Amino acid sequence: METINKFDKHVMHSYGRYPLVIDAGSGRRCTDENNKEYIDFGSGIGTNSLGYCDDEWADAVCRQVRTLQHSSNYYYTAVQAEFAETLCEQTGYESVFFCNSGAEANECAIKAARKYSFDKYGRGRHTIITLVNSFHGRTMATLSATGQEVFHNYFFPFLEGFVNVAANDIDDLKKKADDTVCAVMLEYIQGEGGVNALDREFVDAVYDICAERDILVIADEVQTGIGRTGKLLAGEHYGKKADITTLAKGIAGGIPMGACLFGEKVRDVLTPGTHGSTFGGNPIACAGGNVVLKKVTSDGFLDEVNKKAEYIKSRLEKCDEVESVSGLGLMIGISLKTKNAAETAKKALERGLLVLTAKTKVRLLPPLNIDYAELESGMDILTAILEG
Repeated sequence: METINKFDKHVMHSYGRYPLVIDAGSGRRCTDENNKEYIDFGSGIGTNSLGYCDDEWADAVCRQVRTLQHSSNYYYTAVQAEFAETLCEQTGYESVFFCNSGAEANECAIKAARKYSFDKYGRGRHTIITLVNSFHGRTMATLSATGQEVFHNYFFPFLEGFVNVAANDIDDLKKKADDTVCAVMLEYIQGEGGVNALDREFVDAVYDICAERDILVIADEVQTGIGRTGKLLAGEHYGKKADITTLAKGIAGGIPMGACLFGEKVRDVLTPGTHGSTFGGNPIACAGGNVVLKKVTSDGFLDEVNKKAEYIKSRLEKCDEVESVSGLGLMIGISLKTKNAAETAKKALERGLLVLTAKTKVRLLPPLNIDYAELESGMDILTAILEG
């Protein structure tokens, strides 16, 4: 309790925290101050994509720490150049802007979309359509973009220029995609909104309408990107490539990083002085990101992600308490018939398993390289709680 008391005395109480002090981690397990071990099915909300302290990742990060920890973006670094080249080649994008988080990546996307439209059409074409139940971040712009009323309080006035469309409602989209719109911003799977995948027909309609009207598509892949759904980008499941795609969370294996990827149409829209980030493209984060990309794009890696996802779903389908399972790959939402998701997460913690929640669902985001023995042990704990 000493650590928790010290923490609560000095750290702003802006999070609802579980009474767990994580002391160390290795592989897909972590230990607390009393050496109790936990299997991690949450990955730091999808951020520790290779688990805790992967050897190759840690070696690369430590080498970089002892070589160059930071350099102003007035200069060039080889590690950032290598990471940018690999990221663009693997995703098929033309250029990238590096930042430090998903919210920052989405801020960059918002600014780039508005500048693209301003450069081409002038003032008045700045509206960005986002979806009801979306989540894009907690800065003022990304909070304004988020399509959940529960977040629209306290911080008035919110930024203008955002319009919400009901997810999967093509008629609503057509009605609101008027001449003031410069972009549609979407999550292929609404993570914080309940792990809900968009309908293919709706995604097709978004791209068709945007193509007809020179409206940009922004894909928020902060949570879905870098292998989480069994594809490098979730847009691949839909056969789509957005004009702008945002990434963060698992991109650097646990070091703060965000990225905004730009296609041909917008590759040069941000010019010197129009955007920046002091820590964006930090050498340490890029060193970690290089290892993540190498592993995630290696032969068979994503096939294994999908096989592990099928194993989890097969276990859940046999559980009477499970109403339904949503999501793609190792991004899984579990709707329960009678039990409470938050209480389930607390019981799992007590039994040595870390899981997450998303609205009324239990949410699983295990490390992408978790092995089957760990999956089995974790699922044994979870199903015992659900069936108990």
